[in-house]
Amino acid sequence: MKLVFLIISLIILALSGYAQTVQNPADVAVTDVYLAKDDGSGKAGEPATSFVTTDIPIYCVVMLDSAKTATVKMNFVAVSVLGVKAETKVVTTSYTTKNGQNQVNFTGRPAKLWVTGKYRLDIFLDGKFVKNVPFDIQKPQSATGSALLLRPKTGQKPKADSKLGQN
Repeated sequence: MKLVFLIISLIILALSGYAQTVQNPADVAVTDVYLAKDDGSGKAGEPATSFVTTDIPIYCVVMLDSAKTATVKMNFVAVSVLGVKAETKVVTTSYTTKNGQNQVNFTGRPAKLWVTGKYRLDIFLDGKFVKNVPFDIQKPQSATGSALLLRPKTGQKPKADSKLGQN
């Protein structure tokens, strides 16, 4: 009987020791998520909330509070885009950080130009939803002002200003 009690006690101790080795999934958290345009050198620039069809690429920067290993997933969702079913996941990608990394940069680029509409990025950390980031892509605005160039009619000489040359 003592032998059975001893074996059961050892099994319980072994199982409780095993349960304590499970890592806490809250070891890493997202501190910031932002979108950015290219800074001109191939890197993410300042945070932006709206884009035009020629802003290629668009960056999504995810900042983590720890340099521990974590998997960051991004769904690029077409919310209201002409020709695309609402809530369609256009792109889904994920990246697992390595020790020492606390920032993940996702880059999106279309084959030609972005399609105008409303979009959203859904961000997940280790399989759990963290945040969504809505944004718009619009057509570039054309120049509002225009210059008018007037030329004198052929055969006419420009009139001299009578005030020029007088002191």
